[in-house]
Parts: sequence; C-alpha cells; structure tokens
Amino acid sequence: MGSVPQLTNVFTFLFSSFWHLGFTATNYNCVEPLAAELSPMAFTSSSDLTGTPSAAQLNRRVGIGGWSPADSSAQQWLQLDFGNRVEITAVATQGRYGSSDWVTNYSLMFSDTGHNWKQYRQEDSIWTFSGNVNADSVVHHKLPHSVRARLIRFVPLRWNPSGKIGMRVEVYGCSYKSDIANFDGRSLLLYRFSQKLMSTLKDVIFLKFKSLQGDGVLFHGEGQRGDHITLELQKGRLALHLNLDDSTARLRTSPPSATLGSLLDDQHWHSVLIERVGKQVNFTVDRHTQHFWSKGAADSLDIDYELSFGGIPVPGKPGTFLKKNFHGCIENLYYDRVNIIDLAKRRKHQIHTVGNITFSCSEPPIVPITFVNSNSSYLLLPGTPRINGLSVSFQFRTWNEDGVLLSTELSEGSGTLLLSLEGGVLRLLIQKTTQHVAEILTGSNLNDGLWHVVSLSARRNRITLTLDNGAAPAAQDTTPVQIYSGSSYYFGGCPDHLTESQCLSPVKAFQGCMRLIFIDNQPKDLISVQQGALGNFSGLHIDLCSIKDRCLSNYCEHGGSCSQSWSTFHCNCSGMGYTGATCHNSIHEQSCEVYMHQGNTAGFFHIDTDGSGPLAPLRVDCSITEDKIWTTVQHNNAELTPVQSYSHEKSYTITLDYSGSMEQLEALIDSSEHCEQEVAYHRRRSHLVSTADGAPYIWWIGRSKEKFPFWGGSPPASQQCECGLDKGFLDIPHFCNCDVHKDEWTNYTGLLSFKEQLPVTQIVITHTNRSNLEAAWRIGPLRCYGDRHLWNAVTFDTEASYLHFPAFHAEFSADISFFFKTTALSGVFLENLGLKDFIRLEMSSPSEVTFAIDVGNGPTELIVQSPSVLNDNQWHYVRAERNLKETTLQVDKLPRSTRTTVEDSHFRLQLNGQLLVGGTSSRQKGFQGCIRSLRMNGQKLDLKERARGTSGVRPGCPGHCSSYGSICHNGGRCVEKHSGYLCDCTSSPYEGAFCSKEVSAVFEAGTSVTYTFQEPYPVTKNFNLSSSALYADAAPSKENIALSFMTDRAPSLLLFINYSSQNFLATLLCKNGSLQVRYQLSKEDTHVFTIDTENFANGKMHHLKINREGRELTMQVDQLSCNFSLETKLRWARSLTLGKVTESLVLDSEVAKANSLGFLGCLSSVQYNHIAPLKAALRHATTAPVTIQGTLAEASCGSMVDSTANAVTTDHSSSDPFEKADEREPLTSAVRSVSAIFGGVIALVIFVTACSISVTIRFLYQHKQALRTSQMKKEYPEDLDSAFRNEIDLQDTANERKQEHFI
Repeated sequence: MGSVPQLTNVFTFLFSSFWHLGFTATNYNCVEPLAAELSPMAFTSSSDLTGTPSAAQLNRRVGIGGWSPADSSAQQWLQLDFGNRVEITAVATQGRYGSSDWVTNYSLMFSDTGHNWKQYRQEDSIWTFSGNVNADSVVHHKLPHSVRARLIRFVPLRWNPSGKIGMRVEVYGCSYKSDIANFDGRSLLLYRFSQKLMSTLKDVIFLKFKSLQGDGVLFHGEGQRGDHITLELQKGRLALHLNLDDSTARLRTSPPSATLGSLLDDQHWHSVLIERVGKQVNFTVDRHTQHFWSKGAADSLDIDYELSFGGIPVPGKPGTFLKKNFHGCIENLYYDRVNIIDLAKRRKHQIHTVGNITFSCSEPPIVPITFVNSNSSYLLLPGTPRINGLSVSFQFRTWNEDGVLLSTELSEGSGTLLLSLEGGVLRLLIQKTTQHVAEILTGSNLNDGLWHVVSLSARRNRITLTLDNGAAPAAQDTTPVQIYSGSSYYFGGCPDHLTESQCLSPVKAFQGCMRLIFIDNQPKDLISVQQGALGNFSGLHIDLCSIKDRCLSNYCEHGGSCSQSWSTFHCNCSGMGYTGATCHNSIHEQSCEVYMHQGNTAGFFHIDTDGSGPLAPLRVDCSITEDKIWTTVQHNNAELTPVQSYSHEKSYTITLDYSGSMEQLEALIDSSEHCEQEVAYHRRRSHLVSTADGAPYIWWIGRSKEKFPFWGGSPPASQQCECGLDKGFLDIPHFCNCDVHKDEWTNYTGLLSFKEQLPVTQIVITHTNRSNLEAAWRIGPLRCYGDRHLWNAVTFDTEASYLHFPAFHAEFSADISFFFKTTALSGVFLENLGLKDFIRLEMSSPSEVTFAIDVGNGPTELIVQSPSVLNDNQWHYVRAERNLKETTLQVDKLPRSTRTTVEDSHFRLQLNGQLLVGGTSSRQKGFQGCIRSLRMNGQKLDLKERARGTSGVRPGCPGHCSSYGSICHNGGRCVEKHSGYLCDCTSSPYEGAFCSKEVSAVFEAGTSVTYTFQEPYPVTKNFNLSSSALYADAAPSKENIALSFMTDRAPSLLLFINYSSQNFLATLLCKNGSLQVRYQLSKEDTHVFTIDTENFANGKMHHLKINREGRELTMQVDQLSCNFSLETKLRWARSLTLGKVTESLVLDSEVAKANSLGFLGCLSSVQYNHIAPLKAALRHATTAPVTIQGTLAEASCGSMVDSTANAVTTDHSSSDPFEKADEREPLTSAVRSVSAIFGGVIALVIFVTACSISVTIRFLYQHKQALRTSQMKKEYPEDLDSAFRNEIDLQDTANERKQEHFI
C-alpha cells in the first residue's frame, strides 16, 4: 500500500487535536506530587533493610530516612501503589538521608494490577534514568510521554560503589478518569442510529484496549451497497478493513486495507485512532501511523442501522457471531465525538447490550517471565518424583529459532527428557546415555513472536505432545516407553554445574517469555520464585514479558525485508538495488559520468541520482561522444506517428510513458548540465498556429503539466517554430512559414532544451480534419549530459572560513560522502551539533581521518589510518555511515573501519544546530583545501552556490588532472576545466571522452589511404590552424608506429612509409601468415624482420608497435617484444600509406607481391609519431593532407571480433567509486583468458629464445665481411607454380646487402 500525504482537511485536524488533547499527555496542569500523601502501606519493595515496609517520600528524614533493600543487588525494586490509575508525568529521586546510599541509574516499570509489569521505554528502548550523586540533592525527570497506571516501580541499576542502594522518591501527575467496558468474548455493544442509514464524509474513531487474546473483532459496521468498516485483532496485530461503495469487496475474502501494531495481546493498554476524510485515511496504533486511500467509488461511508463493538452479530441468530469476538477491555471508546461506553453505562436507548458487559477491567493474575540471556538463563521448578507418568504444560513466545524449553532427569532410570525449539520446530527427545529412546517433532515457524501453548503428557507408556490446544494434530511416539516423573524441571536452559544426565542443553538457552507453567497439573507460583520461596532462577525478569518487535518500525530501507531474533534484526536487501546493514546504500552510481570515469564502456546502466534517498534507480542508456557523456531515457512512442482527422473538439492526444517516474526524471534533469529532446513535425497543408493571436493547433505538455505551443528551436513565449524567428515568411497572413499551405511534405525538426519544462509528457494535435491535410510527429528520447554535482567543488582559503547549511536531519540512518584534497596537516571537514548529539568528520593528522558521533550513548569514534599521507594535494574519497546496526568509515580503497551499534540503546540522531562545512563551532581549526561532491543521505549540497559571497571560500577547485590525468588513455592529454576536466585526443589515434574508443575502418581490395607530409616532410604547416594542431609531425630523431589489424588474407600490405624514391619501410603479411617488417634505408642496405610465431592472418585482432630511437629498434606484436640495432640513421618521411600503394615507386618483389591487392581486412588505431592518419582520413578528410582511393568503410574491429562470441547483458552497476569496471565476465571469457595465459607463456618463452639467437647472430655477423652476389637468372620447369617461383626469387635481390632476422 503506497503512502499518501497526511490529511489536510481542517475539520479533521480539529477533531484530531480534540482527541489527542483528551487522551494523551498534554495536560499541562498534571504536575501534582502524588507520593507525598501516600501512607507507608502504599510502599512495598523486593526487600527492606528494616524488615518492614519503609515510607520513602522525597525529603523524608524519619526512620532510616528512605528505602534500602536488605541486599544491594540486581532485581531489587521499590513500589508505590496509588490505589487508582493516575497519569504520571514526572519523577524525582534522592539518596537515603544521612547515609552514603544513593542510586546513580534506575529504570521504571508500571502496572494496573501488580502483575504483568511494563518497562518504561523511549525511542523503543528501555529507558535508563540518571540518578543521584549524593544523598541529599534532588534529581527531576520529566517523562517524554506520560504513563497511566495504578502502580509504579523504581528499579535500581547502579548505585554508589562506596555505599548501598538508597532511595527517596516523588511521582508527579494527576488523577485519571476514564470509561471502561469489559468484554468476555461472548458479548458486544450495538450503537443504533436514529435513522436507517448513516452516511458520513468524515469519521474519527478513538479507543484504547488491552487483551490476552491475539484475535477478536473490536468494531464493525456495514451497508447494503457493500460499504463496510471493521477493526479486528489478527494474531496480535490490528487489521483495518475499509471499503466505500464497492460491492465486489467482501470482509471474509478481501485483504485488510491496513495492518498495524504487533504483540498487542500483551495485556497492556494500546491506543487506536482512525481519521477519515473521503478516501484519505490516517490509521494510528500507539505511535505508529499508516496513511492510505480506501477502496471504492464513493467518498462517503454508508452504514445501515448500527455499529457493533466487540464482535459481528449474525442477523436473526442471537448469540451467533460472524468472526471471533473481542475478549478484553476497551477504554474511552469514541465514534465521531460520541462516547459509546458512557451511553452504555447510562443505559441510553441508542445502545443495545448483548451478553455480559461490565464497566471495570477484569484481568486474570497471570505472571509472565522473561529469559534474558541466551547463555545462562534458566528457571528451576520442583516436581513430584517417581510418579508413573508425566504432565507438563506452559505457554511461550520468542523470535529465536533455537532454544531449550524444558529439560528434566526422569526417575527410576527412565532417562533424560528434553523439549527444545530447533529451527522453529518443537522437538521432544527422551534419551538414555547416548541412546535415543523416543523423539517427536511438531509445528513450524514457532519463533513468530506469538504465544504458543505446549502440553506434554506421558501415560500408559505413551508420550503425547500437543501444540496450541490441538490446532495441529497431537504428535505421539508409538514406541512403548515407561516414564517416571523427575524431581527437578529446568525451563529455558541449564545451570553450568549440571551434567548431561541431569539437564540436556544441546542448543543455546531459550530467549523469550513463558507463562502459565503447570507441572503434574498444578500451577506454579512464579511470584514465590521471585521471592526465593520456590525453586531457583538466573537471568530472568519475573512478572513481565519484555519481548519487542524489532521489525515493527521496519528500519530496513528501500523495500528491504526485516527478520529478527530476540536481540537484533536483519535486513534482506536482495533484488532491491541497495546494500548495507539496513539496505541504505545504493549499489548504483549517481550518473553515467561516474560510470564512464570508472572505465566502463557505453551500455545500459542503472543510475541512482539521489543515492541513498527515496528515489529508485533508473535504467538509462549511457553513451560517449568526443567530449560529452550522454544519458538517454527512452519512452514508449519513439517512432514517427501519423495523425489524421482530428478537430479542436476532438483532439489527438498521446501520453508518453518513460522508463521511470516523473520524480526520477526530474532528479536526472536537475542534476544534469544540459538536457534536450528532439521534436519533429511532418506536415502537408497543416498549421502550427494560424495567426499571431490565434489559438495553437499543436502543443505539448511538460513536467509541470503546463501547455507549451512553441516548437523546437524557439523560446517558450514565442508560440512559434524556429522558422518563425528568422523572418523567412513564405506567406504573410501566417505567423511563420511553418503554417503555410504547402501541398508537399515539410519536416520541421528542432530541440527542446529548457530544462525546467522537460520532459515532454504529452502531445496534442488538432485541426487535421480537413481534406488532403496530413501530419506526423515524433518526440525523441530525453537526452542529458554533464553531472552538475560530481564537480561541484569549493576552495577554503583559510582555516577560519566555512559554509553553513541547515541542520542535518537523519534520525535513523545517516551517510556522508565527499572528495577532498589539501596540503594542510589537519582540519575539520564538517560538523553538526545538537543539544547532546553531534557528528564530526575531520582529518586529524596527515594520514588519518576520524569520524566521531554521539546519539546519546556517549561519543563513538572511528579512525582510518592511511599508509601514505592524505595531504598530498590529490583527491581522496571519504564515506561515513551510521545506522541502527553499525557505524562505518571508508577512506579511498583502504580497509573500512566498523563499529557495531549496541542494541537497546539510544538510536535517534537529533541535531538542531547548523551544519558547518569546512569549519567547526567547537574547535578553532577548520579545513583549508578543497571539498567537492558532498552528499548527505543522498541529498546534494550545492557548495558552489553557497560559496558565492562567502568570505574565504571560492567556488571551484583547480587541479583535477593531477588526480585523474591517467584516465586519459592512448596518448590523450588531460585539460583542466572549471568544473572537472576533459581529455584532448588530438594526438591520439583514439577518440571519445577518454581517448579509449578505437577509430577503425574496413579496407577492401585496392583501398588506399595516403597521408602526405608537408615540405619539409614534417607537418609544420597545414591548410589552417586547426588541422595544423591536429596533425603535428614528430622529430626526426625517433619514429613510433602503432596499429591494430585483423585479416584472413595473405599476403597483405598493412603499412608503407616512403622516405625517398628508393627508401621505405613496409609492414606486410607474407603468404604463410608471418608478419614482416622491411626497412630499405639505402639502395644497398635492407633489413628484414620476420615474426613467424603464428599465422597472423587468422581473423583475430593483433597489435603491432615499432619504436625506433636513434639506432635502437623495438618491435612488439601483441605481448611479445624484441630489441635490435640499426646502423642507418632515421630519415624524414614523405608519405604514409595504409593498404595499397598507388604511387609509382620502386618496390622490391616481396613488397610488390603484398601490394598487388593491398590490404583486405580491418585496420584500427593507426599512429605514426603524433599523427593518426586513419583518424585523419575518417574525421578530417577535407582539411588533412590525406588521399583516399577505393572504398573505405568505418567500422569497429573490436565489434567484429566480439560478434563471434555470445552476448552478455550490458546492464551495469557499481557500489565502489574507485572500481574501474564491472568485473563480471561470461564463462567463455574466463576460459579464453586461461587459455590465453598458457598460450602467452609458451609463446613468450619461444619469442625470448628467438630474440636471443637473433641478437647473437647479429653480433657474429658484424664481424664478417659482407658477401656480394651477382644476380643469376634461374631456369624453372614450365609447370612450376608461378607463386612458388616468386617465393624463390624473393630469397635474393640484385646488388643489395640484405640482413634478415627471424623471430
């Protein structure tokens, strides 16, 4: 059920105020001293130093001057009985007069009967009150919420270590009057209307109730049209059924409209308030409120004849009820300002009583007990030994799956009996030594917090285990077993000193509540146990059940499911898109820009613009252009859509449905630097507007539901399309040429880029119902770029400067994240103070960050120490979080510091001072440096805006490249921007936002790309400034060549560099697929380097690098490299050709053969020094000195390779701001990677060995005289293959010195 805003109707709020004033602790005159007039008999205690009850009023000096127990130990208490229920608003304490006895901490308990006590709680935890520091001073405490009870207990927790427990007390409040009715489970009250039908638009219902039963109807009303309202207990929770004029909804089959509360069958008072205005409903149980919309078509609730309280009678069948009746007490029952119980007490005619109704609350004297400790709690009760048979029964409730319920050593060698809860199943085991004699299993999910009744009996050699009074069939063990009862029964666990034969405890001790314990059909007096007169115990709270539902408030965020044990709760965040102890942290990044900066490629991602905030993640398409990272959100109607025959009276309207909610889209737009949507309107003889003052014929609706008649490219107020702004009117009577009657299709396309109006949610078209008039429209997806928050930074120039923001409100969960850089030794990043609570984040030393927080339990301090200094003027990331489970601190990628939260302690973080960023109100030294991208609970703090006009703080922070320059890949250069940085890919063969997108093309037979270096061959001049900047040449002292290729054809010529008419460098694939690099640096000097470790014409991607500096030459193919030495100096290059060489040059026969077809395949990322010839051909063909012949088709070589593999999902997420990529890979990739590693190792060994041999041969060769051979003409058989002849011919060349190196 989705939540709705609280009721805003003034009338209802007046009612609400009335009920709350009458029935909550807002009686400001309720401060009378209540204990001062009590007699000494009204004071009782667990024990007394004098042996008789001692009066212990405040300032009492007679007697022993107050109360002290006989033994100062735990479980002592002082009790006051006021005789009737009173409202208690405050308490005060003193120590015992004239002594060293005083209490330093205590708790309070309350009861109406003297049994079944309830502990005073605040913030859903047992509240500990601070006591005295001496015997005479008075310490007052005003209760945050008042209590109504007849009895109060002061329970000392700690006292003066140099003295004993000693107390004098006062209780403040006032008398309390109420109207109470007692229902016995067979009775009810009928409130009959003065007319047949009661129809109401507004209702306010208030009551308080207490019950021992988990089920029962509190009130019910229904009408003939199907209207009904019912409030009932269901398994200890309150279910409200409300239906307005919906005949299909039936009470028995329809789920509740709302369910609230838990453990409401605890025999304590619980308040209920129902407020309805029309379909809007506020449903409050105790302090928990749920807002919802009721079902049905009408706004009024129509009830026929009567409302019933306590049950649902069946018409015409007296004493018959539709559902289980309520059994318990109801107090102050009001229906629309009518006091129902008061009318019943005065026997007014509007009230009809069914069954036995009494007007005082009758409560059975049931004494519950709580097993507190899972290690040492137990209760020992005596039994009657050596009886032939056994009978034990009791009730229990718990949240734990496992625990010992009962263990006893049977008489006459019968063995040991164990009754335990294991995995939520009840298990009975009778064991002799190590042999199982009998075993019974019954029930499931018995750790659901509900009361369960267990009855164990052994008679006539049969054992029977009954659960919940026969709700499940009784379980029996058919093995005949003779059972003789034991003398000692251990409930909940075993004392440490007992053996297994005396008490079995295979699982941990029981944590939970028990009551109504019977042994041998006799009830056990647990008050006598408390007084030490019966049995023994340890780790027990007697006369109260302190179970609590830790999932009632459900502190699991973002839809996480809550489960619990006795002492804690757990959150299951699976499938929610969030993680952490309370599902607080989003696993997705805030924008496409963050994903891309982590090294991810384009694809579909989920972005969470508000992080841990309430908005769900939004699935978007992230893409990269040369200088921008685009975020695209599609809608359901992206195709060109025709429109015909619509008029003003019947317009054409279409609503666009995006892949996210309007709140998500608005958050994306607001956090982006720029957003746009393309709009296109195709028309034939149609208009946009008729005249300057005419009504528009077409308009669109934006996010604010406002109508916009302007079209793409024009300002909002113009009521025109872009063509109307340039005054290019074709027809004067019309407002713009978009409105001219043209008998041909015209397309008007533009961009809507006013962020405050986007996205387009609806388009409306009219006036297309004339003959021969046609139109079509298309609204493009929402596209945005720029993360405004990621680079939102400020510089704090002095330690005294700071920014202030409103107080940080994060009671249950708080997360703070930001980046910082500094050269200072220390400084406070931020601080926020409350009356007692505070948070502070600071760099406490050059290598240490500290997070300090106090929520009322004393300061908690977490420290992360870095092995390297943090004041290195580099950006560092900090994230601190606090929730109900833990407090954490993360700095960069260092190990996270974590502190577990203490259960049942203060947990609300309450801050009321200003949030100070970069400074502190409690210390002198603030922060000096830069802070950026500050988020607090998903909210983005606009630091730059707040810094404007603030002394000592400047918007922005330079120096991003020093931290992030490495993200510009492949020779890209980092360039500083006012907000962030960009990568300049001018000198890189790659492109894209980070110079990581390959520039590649497919070459066909005869394709040639020739880059001509300008005179004098290096590119020092160009056609214009921009191309000169793009294509600057390298110095002649070195030569760097890099390219990637993929082909399955050989021979092929990859690259050819012409130095002069006879000098060149050629890179080619020989017929056998080996890679060959041929240097002809003079007519007589040729160097040939052949790499034949594999067939490189295998359709796979290969990467080649050739680097020469002076005489040193390095060649690298894929992962293999080798070094050589060349004696010839480098020369200036005249031209560089990719593919087929078309110039008339003298080529040796091997190059000529490879050049016959050129290159067939894909070339990528080609670079020569600082020149990217392929990129120049594809991107700047008109300005660069490049010539293209044949067909050159741009394509992605990488995609051509990847297309052979199975595709995997392109949805990505990341929860680590430093993670470089999504590490999830398909299984095939993993197998391929392992194979590649083994293959690479083998190839590397072969390659290194070959390099060593080659270097050795080179060394020996330099000591020999060069051999010259004359060209000899060879005779071949006529049938010899011509290709094979060419191979033989290429082994020699005439009049040249050839040096060959095989790798």
